[in-house]
Amino acid sequence: MAASPLSDDEVLLQRYRAGSVDAFNELVLRHSRALFSYIRGMVGQQEDAEDVFQDTWARVIRHEASFRGGTVRGWIWRIAKNAVIDRVRRRKPDDSLDRPIGEDGLRLGDQIAAGGLPVPDQVDGAGLGIRIAVCVAGLPPAQREVFLMRTTSGLSFGEIAKILDVPLNTALGRMHYAVTHLRDALADEWRDL
Repeated sequence: MAASPLSDDEVLLQRYRAGSVDAFNELVLRHSRALFSYIRGMVGQQEDAEDVFQDTWARVIRHEASFRGGTVRGWIWRIAKNAVIDRVRRRKPDDSLDRPIGEDGLRLGDQIAAGGLPVPDQVDGAGLGIRIAVCVAGLPPAQREVFLMRTTSGLSFGEIAKILDVPLNTALGRMHYAVTHLRDALADEWRDL
């Protein structure tokens, strides 16, 4: 029985193992946007996300010999997930009402006190984007993780279950609850569309 053909990612990883820096750069380019979106959604702060993103790729370099099959993409996401966990464990609790939740200066306390976005932000489409980001950030971590893996990277639920080491139905359930929470939190916005 013939071995199954290697995926493009596996070919790039093999070429990197053989010394091709260009192959590694291609692997990074191929996955960087979705991976960074996932990391940013999990750690919240831009600076933390940049650090975790760099740490993820450094771990990929250090542990390239540990890839033993499955998908390279799934392996990279498992590494990123562990880097996120490590960052969150090291971080001091900073849940303050003054903590910024967006790059426009919006604070957590603004959302709680006002019950929504300031009127000018509600008028334009950027306000809806901020509101969605705030709602995603407010999901329980397990649901946010599945939601971001699925929406930012297009990982299949089978891949997500394998990365998280949970049954497929658990991954599906977490996505269902995340979507339900988001739908409830954004009910007013949905009616206005």
